[in-house]
Amino acid sequence: MAPEAQAASPARRHYTHREILEVMSGLMLAMLTSMISTSVVGTALPTIVGELGGQDQYSWVASATMLTMTVSTPLWGKLSDLFGRKLLFQTALGLFVAASLVAGLSQDMGQLIAARAVQGLGVGGLSALSQVILGDIVSPRERGRYSGYMGAVFGISTVAGPLLGGFIVDADWLGWRWCFYVVVPFAAAAFIVIQKVLKLPRVKRDTSIDIWGATTITAAASALMLLLTLGGNDFAWNSVWTYALSAFGLLMLALAVLSERTARDPILPPRLFRNRTFVLTGLASLFVGMAMFGAMIYLPQYLQIVKGLSPTNSGLMTLPMVFALFVSGVISGKIVTTTGRWKVFPVVGMLLVALGLFLLSRLHVESSQWTIGLDVGVLGVGLGLSMQMLILAAQNGSELRDMAATTAGVSFFRSLGGAVGVAAFGAILNSRLKDEMAEMLKAAHIAVPGGSDVKLGSPEAIQHLPGPIRTIVLESFTRGLETVFLVGVPVALLGFLAAALLKELPLRGGSAPEPAPLTRDDLVLAGLLLELVAQRVERANGERSALLTAVARMAPPDERPERERARAVARTILRPTSRALIAQASPPQKDLVSGGTSP
Repeated sequence: MAPEAQAASPARRHYTHREILEVMSGLMLAMLTSMISTSVVGTALPTIVGELGGQDQYSWVASATMLTMTVSTPLWGKLSDLFGRKLLFQTALGLFVAASLVAGLSQDMGQLIAARAVQGLGVGGLSALSQVILGDIVSPRERGRYSGYMGAVFGISTVAGPLLGGFIVDADWLGWRWCFYVVVPFAAAAFIVIQKVLKLPRVKRDTSIDIWGATTITAAASALMLLLTLGGNDFAWNSVWTYALSAFGLLMLALAVLSERTARDPILPPRLFRNRTFVLTGLASLFVGMAMFGAMIYLPQYLQIVKGLSPTNSGLMTLPMVFALFVSGVISGKIVTTTGRWKVFPVVGMLLVALGLFLLSRLHVESSQWTIGLDVGVLGVGLGLSMQMLILAAQNGSELRDMAATTAGVSFFRSLGGAVGVAAFGAILNSRLKDEMAEMLKAAHIAVPGGSDVKLGSPEAIQHLPGPIRTIVLESFTRGLETVFLVGVPVALLGFLAAALLKELPLRGGSAPEPAPLTRDDLVLAGLLLELVAQRVERANGERSALLTAVARMAPPDERPERERARAVARTILRPTSRALIAQASPPQKDLVSGGTSP
């Protein structure tokens, strides 16, 4: 056996369809809790920012969550190897709920942004560990079927979130703070279900936490986020701050590479980046995240500010996207399970994402609701075909020992793309908005009291601005959002290129062709080999060996020493199997007395 055998994952336990659905119910309920909070807040953000702060801080409320979710995603996967999947999943759920309560109590933008940052830590754990647990219990061939269910949760939360958020904001007796409180009952139910149904074997993995890797990766991502968010607003692009943040980010990136190459158990093992499938799915996920989150965060601004829709009605306008995402995700998952072919879905999906963003960039003040619904529907189909399939491809192309790191790594790149997209698109929108408003006010010879900037509040306050100024504000928002969506088109096309370069590896497991029956010689040889392994295990002198470790892992984890567990396997599994194989190879002999057969 190879030396790596000691580090390999233990033999998989076979889960029945019913057992998988029970585990999935807990995962999906917890995922619904985190996703519905994000989508609820997305609809309410124009009102929240208008009340607590200003338009220039809009991207911070969203990107704070995205940043912490991004940098924590790989760390959750590694921690789950050390402390167990279930414990870490419940910890992430509890952290998310606590931060949600604090966000609801926030009195200013600083408190809200800090609470949202902690909330992102919990979301990172829930999103990463749900995929890791799914990878632990389902083979890649069957995973397309269940990945469709995970995509359905995303769709349901995206449907329920905007509608719920709109209802909460519109209801005078609730208010936007209940957008954060509403997740508490969902989280309590999720915790109870997970405690009851998530019965994973406790596998003690020989691993350690890569502190330096976590620190340097976090610092590099944070520097990039700060540069994209503050650059062009709080300081000029050609300034000392720009060069300092760039240099710091590059230094942290170099130190992260060095740390991951020398760490005993790195968060992102360097060997993953020698895997073409991981690199390409990571890049494609990065671009998917930029396009998806950029569109989802800024689409409510168009609907509520430009079109003048209420938060509830703006939530209703996202239904075509959600329905399309749900249907395309479920159908593509079932097709993959049946055929084993998956590459066509992310390739076509990324093309549709690019088309959807281009269509959104053509929207204007007078666009009809039918046109908006069609445009967001195209985007939804593209996202449904792409997101889960990229994770499936990455998991299928990785070794079992790298399942957690691979899943967390792909989720990391998607979250990083989302964080970068929200920050970059926010910077583009703010810059274009200020320039357009200043130019149009000057052309109309309108003087704004207190300076050249119109103080923007909530969507309702914007609708009550004086007629000429309101027209200028709406037109400026339309042009700014047009640029945001148009910039997303080449981003989606880069994702298409990465998906097109993927090699379609056969999916492991599932309904593979039946192997040819073993010959008598094969049966005898297999039986003798198993008997030889059993004898070597029983005669082991107590020294650790790869053979002893591998055999011991076939036994359920318990407190017995490795040698005792290996001997129990040899006695109860290897030797009986050996005898059965040899007996099967020996044809029954005819009994001359009775005329029958005897063994």
